[in-house]
Amino acid sequence: FKLKWAEMEERHALTFASHEEGKLTFEDYLGRVVFYKRRSFSRAQFRRFMFAQSKPYPEMIELVGALKARYNLKIVAINNEGRELNEYRIKKFKLRELFSIFLSSCFLGVRKPDEKIYHLALGITQRSPAESVFIDDRDINLEAAARIGMRTVHYQNPQQLTADLARLGVHLDRKKE
Repeated sequence: FKLKWAEMEERHALTFASHEEGKLTFEDYLGRVVFYKRRSFSRAQFRRFMFAQSKPYPEMIELVGALKARYNLKIVAINNEGRELNEYRIKKFKLRELFSIFLSSCFLGVRKPDEKIYHLALGITQRSPAESVFIDDRDINLEAAARIGMRTVHYQNPQQLTADLARLGVHLDRKKE
């Protein structure tokens, strides 16, 4: 699309949080960040391109599915994402089959690492921090969850996650105790 990131960077930085918190639709976000001036491509073309960037992580989908089946876990997704892309990914990758609840910033109006999102997750699921394990790939999100007493695992890859969960007593390689 030959967009100049430097030209759009400030607009993106000022707009993206509102979009992820559900205060701005995807179309409005695009209008402010990309289509604030005439372009040689359409919104539909750009939207298709953006959505096509969503790729599944088959190893993680398999791992989460195995955990859910083995332990009958309630697995909750806590994510920062705008509504349209969030709904697209949930449907496209059949994530409803894996996750019991989606606590997305676009529905809650608050984003990670704000501690409020973790408190909301615990309240909605009616679980204590000690009963919960929060997995994320960003230290700042893990730090916020840990501050309220949640156990945390820093995700790097499926093999490391499996090993770290085993240290917490969640095993995939032997029968449930």
